[in-house]
Amino acid sequence: MASAAKDEKYDFDLFTIGGGTGGVRAARFAASDYGARVALCELPFSLIQTDTEGGLGGTCILRGCIPKKFLVYGGEYANEFKECEGYGWHIEGEITHDWRKLADRKAKQLRKLSDSYKGQLDKAGVHYIEGRATVKDEHTVHINGKDYTAKNILIATGGRALVPPIEGKEHTIISDQILDLPKKPSKLVIVGGGYIAAEQACIYRNFGADVHMFFRGKHMLAGFDPEAAKHAEGQFKHKGINLNPDFSPVKVVKESDGKLTMTAKNNDDKEVTVDGIDYILMATGRKPATQGLGLDKIGVELDEKGGVKVDDFSHSNVDSIWAIGDVTNRIPLTPVARMEGTYFAQHLFGGLDIKPDYANVASVVFSSPQVAQVGVNEDKAVEQYGDVDVFTSTFSALKDSLTDNEGKGFIKVVVDAKSDRVLGIHLVGPEVSEILQGFAAAMKAGITKTQLNETVGIHPTSAEELTTLRSVTRKYRNKEQLKD
Repeated sequence: MASAAKDEKYDFDLFTIGGGTGGVRAARFAASDYGARVALCELPFSLIQTDTEGGLGGTCILRGCIPKKFLVYGGEYANEFKECEGYGWHIEGEITHDWRKLADRKAKQLRKLSDSYKGQLDKAGVHYIEGRATVKDEHTVHINGKDYTAKNILIATGGRALVPPIEGKEHTIISDQILDLPKKPSKLVIVGGGYIAAEQACIYRNFGADVHMFFRGKHMLAGFDPEAAKHAEGQFKHKGINLNPDFSPVKVVKESDGKLTMTAKNNDDKEVTVDGIDYILMATGRKPATQGLGLDKIGVELDEKGGVKVDDFSHSNVDSIWAIGDVTNRIPLTPVARMEGTYFAQHLFGGLDIKPDYANVASVVFSSPQVAQVGVNEDKAVEQYGDVDVFTSTFSALKDSLTDNEGKGFIKVVVDAKSDRVLGIHLVGPEVSEILQGFAAAMKAGITKTQLNETVGIHPTSAEELTTLRSVTRKYRNKEQLKD
């Protein structure tokens, strides 16, 4: 262990505040790989996060990635039931769904996963403390009326949902609650056009709900390739999801029957009202969870959104304070937090000159269909590289050819025309998340379009479409699109 990271005059070499994926990874590696004396603090277990409740596993395990994926799986069975008739299966009688059974089994598994994090900490020799932590000074953490000292303090408290200050916002719910509903909604309104909004819209549409999306931009999924996002919008509409671009909510009213009514307006003051709503989900962004930690009292610099400012090694401006994950406002993805936690431990306690690499981080929207990307989109590629070739294709999955599913997949490969290096891959379709992981590794290794073309595809698969793109859809030279 690097000597600078250890000092016997403190209770611990490292005190981690936050037991999500990043915090647990950093604490485990520091203790098990480098022999550091490590403590970690997290709030008591709950599926709904508050100022006094949280739980080991954090957002991803308890109120994000994992419960979301369970609901994705559950909802997509409805599509399987419809489509299996094309393969000769016949289901007699009414198909019913037990929402309570799904919710109970999901909650049980989430508790099991949270407990497994405690087991990992115990195995690594990390001292676990349950409670709310505040930073008392540069080397002291206060929990449950007791002070603990540490040479280094790691902030890994994640983020919290943001709700716009509209009239009646108290009648709305956030992403924590949409994943733990007591009943299946018949009518759902979702405010927001990001990945959380898109995923929940498809989940509950698959479960049969009447779903309405309202978002401020002209298109949803602003962080994804615009062409891919537009293609996904078309598939959403085909599924029966009602899209309302350029609209923002202004008022929510709870009616006497318990149902909700929401009014929204666009930039032209056009007004739309939706009534008879069971739930209104505010998927309007997240903010770093730094409030009340006491970081301001010791001079830790925060950005305009409240995130901890850090350097390339996750080090804040205060020598003893470090931060990783969503609380730093870098890339808010679980695998990124895990990477940051690993490199933090290797740098601080292993003495390695290693820092996170944010190039070619893949991301996926687990909607129906899924939207996946790695690298830069077309617009950014043109801006950064100037000479760019774009290859696109739409396709129908072989599985759908015997069914009534008319959904179309979409593929885009963005290439640097000078070096032939693949700059971005963008996919829309069933299970494209599983397709993209391998190609993300290839991009990390610097794959070229020629190498992609020379790759022998696996037939018959949707993935092989990436190896068969030959005709250029668009060419850019010196940032200008060439005419046909």
